[in-house]
Amino acid sequence: MKRQDLRNIAIIAHVDHGKTTMVDQLLRQNGVFRTNEAVVDRVMDNGDIERERGITILAKNTAVHYKGVKINIIDTPGHADFGGEVERILSMVDGVLLLVDAVEGCMPQTRYVLKKALGLNKKAVVVINKVDRGGDPNQVIDQLIDLFIELGANDDQLDFVTVMASAKQGWASLKVGEVGKDMTPLLDTIIEQIPCPEGDTEDGLQAIICNIDYDEYVGRIGIGRIVRGTIKNGQQAIICHADGTHHQAKISKLYQFEGLRRVECESGSVGDIVAISGVDNLNIGETICDLNKIEALPFVKIDEPTLSMLFMVNNSPFAGKEGKYVTSRHLRARLFKEVETNVSMRVEETDSADSFKVFGRGELHLSILIETMRREGYEFAVSRPKVIYKTIDGVLCEPMEELVVDVPEEYVGAVMNKIGARKGDLKNMTPDDRGGTKLEFDIPSRCLIGYRSEMLTDTRGFGVMHHVLKGYEPYKGEVQERNRGSLVAWEDGATTSYGLFNAQERGNLFIGAGVNVYEGMIVGVNSREEDMVVNVCKKKQLTNNRASGSEEALKLITPTVMSLEQCLEFIADDELVEVTPKSIRLRKTILSKDLRLKHEAKLKKNM
Repeated sequence: MKRQDLRNIAIIAHVDHGKTTMVDQLLRQNGVFRTNEAVVDRVMDNGDIERERGITILAKNTAVHYKGVKINIIDTPGHADFGGEVERILSMVDGVLLLVDAVEGCMPQTRYVLKKALGLNKKAVVVINKVDRGGDPNQVIDQLIDLFIELGANDDQLDFVTVMASAKQGWASLKVGEVGKDMTPLLDTIIEQIPCPEGDTEDGLQAIICNIDYDEYVGRIGIGRIVRGTIKNGQQAIICHADGTHHQAKISKLYQFEGLRRVECESGSVGDIVAISGVDNLNIGETICDLNKIEALPFVKIDEPTLSMLFMVNNSPFAGKEGKYVTSRHLRARLFKEVETNVSMRVEETDSADSFKVFGRGELHLSILIETMRREGYEFAVSRPKVIYKTIDGVLCEPMEELVVDVPEEYVGAVMNKIGARKGDLKNMTPDDRGGTKLEFDIPSRCLIGYRSEMLTDTRGFGVMHHVLKGYEPYKGEVQERNRGSLVAWEDGATTSYGLFNAQERGNLFIGAGVNVYEGMIVGVNSREEDMVVNVCKKKQLTNNRASGSEEALKLITPTVMSLEQCLEFIADDELVEVTPKSIRLRKTILSKDLRLKHEAKLKKNM
């Protein structure tokens, strides 16, 4: 049976190509909001961190009605670090809207998400977005045709329809250069081109869970698609777990999506995307089956993590002063809870009861978790991110990234020198009509750690970089990572202007006057390669002697304030980032100077 009254689509694209803005317009023009209703931009990005950073982190469901057809729409993240969200969502839909920026064209994540969609045999409708900004849509279409062929698209997938659009202005058209009136051409194309769901409504129930949500009142909610049969409110069903076991449970409440709301319903049929509550221990990838026909569905394989990081209990002198959850029990429970919904993240226990190894898809993936936990009241410390190596056919291999850097022409040399020193191989170099150059590299993942801030400095803030995992290749050899040491506090106390004035001659400071510090805390970056211990708490000795010039006011240089991502990029292997709800501090793993020297001497002796 075909459901002609239903379409399921996911909107996929590179970061900042307009997915969430496109969903906004589809909702506005299909009567989801009242005429006088005040609606914020990017209404689907409802998380605090999402709105602050302007990125989508979690995939979200919505639905609109058009010409008697219900269109379920899933807004997906555009950043490569959250690719796991895209991979599992694709199993819920029958087709995708591939958004491409008319100016930027195909970017690394465009290739990545399209590869996943084509691999699952999904039909794509291409939307050239932001055509109001300029660019050459015909050139972008040519790039896309080459990309489809390169990724092995079949004849049906290659015969894609292209829609011109401006999500911000709220129009779409089917011809290049033609300005439309509204989103009608896009909605008509979705109904015509995206396959409708198919399945046997009379057969036994079979539904796959692809997302997990939580509600304070009803508890855990599983979101998934009905592949076969029908589901009813209050029905008894079998839950097939990933480990092969299964148990019987009751569907307490059943919901479907209408606009931005979950609406209670009595039943759902083949193709419907539903939310289910009342089932404990329901996880992503599990199957809900009929009592008399237990058949588990295979779940899409999620790509493996590429970075690891140690999360540990904070043991600094300031431990427990600012956080609400500070013990290893709290830390362990929170990390293992995260793994239940974040399918591309893994957590392992270590030899120490106070530290846990967390595996993720990239720096941003891990830093979002750190920032979320910090806002929830957790206090802990994290180590420097490290890449995960693999041995393939007896050869040590490391993860490689496809890196794209857009820079003004005058900074191309500086960028190429830095990336060349980091084992990057230039693959393509394309000038654009805006006086910039698009550089494409293959580079080891470990060599990108810490490069973003360097690139922004080298390009005076004009450079933009994006990267996506390419695969594993043989180890490329050692690379010098950080060529400047740290300025480390000598004693506990509050910083003084006098002490900082003397220390700022040694490098760049991270803190100002009147800040409490402890021995081993990093207060700045040295201008030389080695670490230097400085006394930033030193006070000026007062005497009865006076001399001209000695009472001049001390001028302090404004300290550099680093974000969480910059802190993670900055630290070396023997340093940690201390994270609390109120502060982010850098510190040495071994706080005492004497113990650090003994440890270094021991390492040299064993080499």
